[in-house]
Amino acid sequence: MVPDNEQWIHTPAIKKDLSAALDWGQKTPARATDLSKLKMAKADGSYLRELAKIERQDVIILDDFGLQALDSHNRITLLEIIEDRHNNGSIIVTSQIPVQGWYDIIGEKTIADAILDRLIHQSHRLELKGESMRKKRGTNKV
Repeated sequence: MVPDNEQWIHTPAIKKDLSAALDWGQKTPARATDLSKLKMAKADGSYLRELAKIERQDVIILDDFGLQALDSHNRITLLEIIEDRHNNGSIIVTSQIPVQGWYDIIGEKTIADAILDRLIHQSHRLELKGESMRKKRGTNKV
């Protein structure tokens, strides 16, 4: 039985979209950019060019969001990226931190409100429960 709040993911259209996304992900090489690279780009004058590269991507993935708090530069950079993507492209965020903890990670309340407003209100959230798959796989190899 599928809970009511998860019914949407089992519709034919969503299944088709997820399948297409997985196929695309397997065929498309990832391009890693971290916020520290963008900070250096600001210093050397290539920030707008680096930001444009990110903006051209079909999907942006923020993997392991929240492992460390954002400084003032990274808060603004993240806001710029998310503002550009809002209603224009997809963002996938993975995090071990519950969404309510993201305010502390982002830091400044006003900027956190702006970022989370754009991320949360038009999103599909999948919250995984249970033990880590890495942990489960690790115990089976011994």
